[in-house]
Amino acid sequence: MGWRTVVVTKASKLDLRMGYMVMRDSESTLRVHLSEISVLILETTAVSLTAALLNELTKEKIKVIFCDEKQNPSFEVVPYYGCHDCSLKLRTQLQWNETAKQAVWTAIVTQKIKQQAKNLAFFELPEEQLLQKYIEEIEFNDVTNREGHAAKVYFNALFGKGFSRSETNFTNAALNYGYSILLSCINREIVCNGYLTQLGLFHDNMFNFYNLGCDLMEPFRPIVDRVVKLNDPQKFETEEKRILQAVLSEEFIVDGRTQTLLNAIKIYTKSVFDAIENADTSCLKFYKYEL
Repeated sequence: MGWRTVVVTKASKLDLRMGYMVMRDSESTLRVHLSEISVLILETTAVSLTAALLNELTKEKIKVIFCDEKQNPSFEVVPYYGCHDCSLKLRTQLQWNETAKQAVWTAIVTQKIKQQAKNLAFFELPEEQLLQKYIEEIEFNDVTNREGHAAKVYFNALFGKGFSRSETNFTNAALNYGYSILLSCINREIVCNGYLTQLGLFHDNMFNFYNLGCDLMEPFRPIVDRVVKLNDPQKFETEEKRILQAVLSEEFIVDGRTQTLLNAIKIYTKSVFDAIENADTSCLKFYKYEL
């Protein structure tokens, strides 16, 4: 598994040579061995790459994210076959026990609100106490929607009373960019484990190709929120994107060991499938970190 996040920012030609990704632009030629790459972000539309390279990137399970003309994540590469027994995994996924799915979703929602409360405590915001109350009130499958109530309180506390996630501003641009990167990394691990991203635990939008990814990424959103709050972007350009991309290399504690965020996502995603198939939420391995 690679560790580098490679970002291509200017007009380039990418191809494959002897296991290396070769990047050529008007000024230089760079080579990176595929074994070192975890995520490839093509931040400009002025990039051409060969089918041979794209095929090998997919084989190596390297997440490839394409950006639009505004340099925002637009789509990603998802292979048809993530592992050797993907047909078996698909049959298993279609037969997941509904109660087990709901139990896992309850744990995911609880963990998300805990991390949101931790952010509010870090920034010394009193609304943290209300989120702690919501955690205590969570019912099975979050039937009373404590997640939704917590989100409203949380974002208004973190970014101001007038803040709305539907507005067009630099804060939302940064949040959306960070969330897109997280979702892509989660989707990669879902596919690598042989499952479909379309079939979610809670999310079930018929137009959403990534329902399961949207479910599993929930506890990781507060990591992006913290970074955006700390940096308070007054613009959203290359520097701000680099800060969010660097989050993938931050270190967290998972199952008693220090891991990068990329590894934490890998371990957590596998644990979700173990928890569902064993009907045991104690299998879940959430990240921890000290603010």
